[in-house]
Amino acid sequence: MANYPDDKRLVKQLLANDEQAFDRFFNENFARLYRFALTRLPDDPEGTREVVQIALTRAIAKLHTYRGESALFTWLCAITRNAMSDWLARQGRYRKVIVLTDDYPEIQAAVDSFQAPRADDPEQNYQRAELVRLIQVALDRLPPKYGNVLEWKYIEGYSVGEIAEKLDLGNEATQSLIARAKRSFSDVYSSLSGPARSAMTGLMK
Repeated sequence: MANYPDDKRLVKQLLANDEQAFDRFFNENFARLYRFALTRLPDDPEGTREVVQIALTRAIAKLHTYRGESALFTWLCAITRNAMSDWLARQGRYRKVIVLTDDYPEIQAAVDSFQAPRADDPEQNYQRAELVRLIQVALDRLPPKYGNVLEWKYIEGYSVGEIAEKLDLGNEATQSLIARAKRSFSDVYSSLSGPARSAMTGLMK
């Protein structure tokens, strides 16, 4: 099982207030997290920068909780995802990047509707926004490891082999993890979307 000794060593140095370690931490992670967040806020580079700054500040405050069970960057991505959700909620906005669409036809239909030109009908536009919100909430409720593997596979396009290497797992174990993540997403989404299914049906017509 991976324990990421280099990452744990860096965190230990950060907790000891090593100035060079802080420089390395920000230099290695700010740009990567910015790219990670920008794919979810593609039209808002300033907002993306603010989200990453918030996430790194939170990460510094929570360094003592890092145990090396995942790569430090993976851990930071989970914090960034949560920071983004909070930021979007404060802005009254929701992420439009959707994953798992190929496995859920009803979600694919909704996503296809997002890609189409916005309707003049305020009710239809409201329904679209509500569907995005439900999917966003479902994704944010997943355990961090599940969220990460789904993001890697469906947004960043990594193969199962590449994900396995990142997690230091075998391909079979990685496929099993992805399958569990999909089921978890499906369960959470279904529990949230019941009241909205009539709206989704309307969009699919």
